[in-house]
Amino acid sequence: MDPTFMLAAVIGFALLMYVLLDGFDLGIGILFLMDTRPEDRHTMMSSITPFWDGNETWLVLGGAGLFGAFPLAYATLLPALYVPVMVMLFALVFRGVAFEYRFKSGRPRYWDLSFSLGSIIAAVAQGIMIGAVISGIPIIDRRFAGGSFDWLTPFNIMCGFGAAVGYALLGATWLIMKTEGRLHEWSRWRARQLVPFAAAFFLLVTVWTPYAHPYVAERWFSRPNIFLLSPLPAMSLLLGVLFWRELNKGSEVAPFACVVGLLLLLGAGLAVSLYPYVVPFDVTLWDAAPQRESQMFLLIGVAVLLPIILAYTGYNYWTFRGKVSAGQSYE
Repeated sequence: MDPTFMLAAVIGFALLMYVLLDGFDLGIGILFLMDTRPEDRHTMMSSITPFWDGNETWLVLGGAGLFGAFPLAYATLLPALYVPVMVMLFALVFRGVAFEYRFKSGRPRYWDLSFSLGSIIAAVAQGIMIGAVISGIPIIDRRFAGGSFDWLTPFNIMCGFGAAVGYALLGATWLIMKTEGRLHEWSRWRARQLVPFAAAFFLLVTVWTPYAHPYVAERWFSRPNIFLLSPLPAMSLLLGVLFWRELNKGSEVAPFACVVGLLLLLGAGLAVSLYPYVVPFDVTLWDAAPQRESQMFLLIGVAVLLPIILAYTGYNYWTFRGKVSAGQSYE
């Protein structure tokens, strides 16, 4: 198999794993201050304490992989996204500090605010970056040719708030699966509230993207692609209906699994829309890739590291499976 395609698949997998795994703890941070009971916030924090730092491993793998496997793409995307990238990193730092200090501080409400605001800002920044990539990066002579605030567009801002809503829904379904009693019912109620907003953002992105980019419209609506790709929106609709049914039926695991499935389908749709570009719509994967020898060296490293990361991630989630009781702490 082509090593360029394999490396692109690894980076895509790492970023998708980050969205799924760090997404639910960002979502819990977004919901954090909506619950005014300190004991519930403590349980919310405890439900993600064993996982949050390991989840961010996937972001490091994706970023480092992009730097090593597609250096031209890295050198082009980073200048275009300096501001949202730095905002995201500072927000993640605030979240990390809140995790360490909240349990020991005599005034936890300040760390609660830091945790929640850091989560909201990081989620919005990530959505803005996704929107900016979808919108395309201006390039002249293989260099970024835009300004520092080109990312500040209505479409990108919409993607930012859409990401925050999607993460909040994922976080709410995680709490449905992991908690009991009042917090469990509160999370189910919040998930119902978030559904129309998440559906609206999903439809906006789905309609806006092909309308704004003829390349994407051609990819989806030309023959025979319109028939070959039709299972993706069909499966998304079916999963959405299943999610709503399971949420109202009282299921605990199924709502979380359905949201994960919807995000996987959204990631697949994004990949279909942008392929083969790594910097839309100017630089392809093969334009940005280094020499084959460098690619093979990276693939050897991936072959060693990826199973280790998957193994300790799986072991961690297995060890801390089950419900988190009120008052329980992993600190």
